[in-house]
Amino acid sequence: MNSTELFNLLALLKVEGVGDIVAKKLINHCGSAENVFNSRAQSLKSIDGIGAFLIKNLKNKTIFEKAEQELRFIEKEKPTLLYFQNDDYPNRLKHCIDGPVLLFGSGNINFENRKIISIVGTREVTSHGADFCKRLIEDLAAFNPIIVSGFAYGVDIVAHQAAMENNLQTIGVLAHGLNQVYPKPHKKYVAKMENNGGFLTEFWSSSNPEKENFVKRNRIVAGISEATVVIESAEKGGSLITAIMANEYNRDVFAVPGRISDKFSQGCNNLIKTQRANLMTSAADLVYILNWEIHSQAQTRGKAEQSGANDNKVIQKQLFVSLDNEEQKVYNYLQQNGKQLLDIIALDCDFPIFRISSLLLNMELKGVVRPLPGKLFEAI
Repeated sequence: MNSTELFNLLALLKVEGVGDIVAKKLINHCGSAENVFNSRAQSLKSIDGIGAFLIKNLKNKTIFEKAEQELRFIEKEKPTLLYFQNDDYPNRLKHCIDGPVLLFGSGNINFENRKIISIVGTREVTSHGADFCKRLIEDLAAFNPIIVSGFAYGVDIVAHQAAMENNLQTIGVLAHGLNQVYPKPHKKYVAKMENNGGFLTEFWSSSNPEKENFVKRNRIVAGISEATVVIESAEKGGSLITAIMANEYNRDVFAVPGRISDKFSQGCNNLIKTQRANLMTSAADLVYILNWEIHSQAQTRGKAEQSGANDNKVIQKQLFVSLDNEEQKVYNYLQQNGKQLLDIIALDCDFPIFRISSLLLNMELKGVVRPLPGKLFEAI
């Protein structure tokens, strides 16, 4: 985008009555932001929802003064610019009717990986919630997803840190301009975040972290990702707004259940109860519902088969690395006894049915067992 078009785009976004939806209508009709200002009033009136009030506001000179000020900031700081009509704009966000016309970015963000997960929750995360968040991201690391959150206290920053610890790209969606950090104690994470992803915002350098900005930025968190995970939430909170927005964008939502007496389980429990979210107890739930595959393990088996390897111990050793003690016990049992019924496996391995079902699902997703008709399972 050249500087003239960028200047006109910034001015258009400052016109009273022009939000993202109206701006897209105008640009799509006229071909560019510059053409919007050069178009005749009669032509603009033919656009659904565009009236005399808005057309009058297009002539307000103060919008160009504000645009000039922001353009100077952009030319100095050189943020990444993601325009809704360009190929580098986040793909899923393109399909959100109210997605931002323009995003400002910093860091090393790469959207080639389409596995993008948003993780949200309370700012007063409990130790249980933090542990679940860390374990979830560690278990998902094999799929190399991008982890998105809001860079706030609590679940957000735990998710960002866990992503970085597992060498995953992570993106913080901000409720203010790129020229500031909020909350200030999180300044220590900025450099590492930008090395492992970075930050996105629709807000200008003149925007402060106002309350209404956080609600507005939540639609980006919800719309940019394949699914949103709510780890802990009170009965009311910003994370629930994000979940509802994700529902409206036809995205999958997951919520971690908790005891009915726990304050920060009430929001998640209500999402599940009202069928606004899938119940999540482990990463396997997300992997199963989103139909992800573990390519690395499939490739390991495929290479061994192609080379004609007859020594199954080599393959088993590679697979066993990903099995915990309980899964290893079940796998050994199936190796020794062949095809077995679910109930028999539970009985002989001394696990309750609900636990053996969860173990077998995890193992199926890891590619070490396969289900057969009649609730039979066998080791691969």
